[in-house]
Amino acid sequence: MKREIMWGIVCGMAAVQGFAADEGIFTCQVGEFTVHLLVENQGQGNPSILLGASGEVLNRYIPGGTYRSEVNTLLIRSPDRILVIDTGFGGSIFEHLKTLGVDPSQVDAVLLTHMHGDHIGGLQKGGTALFPRASVYLAQQEKAYWTETAANHGAVAALAPYGSKVRTFLPRPIGAGEELFPGIRAMAAFGHTPGHTLYQVESKGQKLLIWGDLMHVQDVQFPLPAISVSYDTDPQAAGIIRKQVLDYAVQNKIPIAGMHLRYPAIGRVTAEGAGYRFSPLTTDAAEGVDG
Repeated sequence: MKREIMWGIVCGMAAVQGFAADEGIFTCQVGEFTVHLLVENQGQGNPSILLGASGEVLNRYIPGGTYRSEVNTLLIRSPDRILVIDTGFGGSIFEHLKTLGVDPSQVDAVLLTHMHGDHIGGLQKGGTALFPRASVYLAQQEKAYWTETAANHGAVAALAPYGSKVRTFLPRPIGAGEELFPGIRAMAAFGHTPGHTLYQVESKGQKLLIWGDLMHVQDVQFPLPAISVSYDTDPQAAGIIRKQVLDYAVQNKIPIAGMHLRYPAIGRVTAEGAGYRFSPLTTDAAEGVDG
């Protein structure tokens, strides 16, 4: 099943085996870029990962005591290249690519937001690169931390099959960004990990900010962005950059996509009280979302 409607971004959804009819793949057109958000994994999240969240906060925002946890990846098709942003655990992403008619050997580059296992699991298997043609891009700080400082052998093994095709860069501040490809900018959002990176897609006046793991528990962290999670390497820095990015998205009216937001995991952010509100895109909406 696939439905589309014209607005500032063209959105559609496709059924994928293992997911409900309206879940699995969510597609948006950002200018000349086709962006497919791919659901890699869904489950029940444990609110104990929230740092400093009182019982009152949990009862108010997660009254059932749990929330839906999700892992997402993205496929981007520009006029001249195919990009993947994060690879999840390396499971459903390949089923989704097949559904979309994309062979992994066609992918030109894999862009990593960071190197946690649920973002690099699909890079290799048994020492063989699963995206054989692709170069892998990640922040210099991220690579150094996981392959040198932290000596994470999972990270080393994930990058090893790509050899000289591993490319590092120095992401620039929010709003500026290092242009890796035409229309793709990398922005520093350090805190969740030492080199956590956001990617902004821009084409023909339309924008989408792919913010990786800026947020894990949307029901709590949109209204209370200062609350971080136990997965954050530097919880205080993560809270600060989360507020900065939310302000940037609101002030510039840029829709966002997140690797742990609930499907469709792409939508608008608006200010609400002392916090923020997230409104997911739907194919039934009729408002424009031009950045």
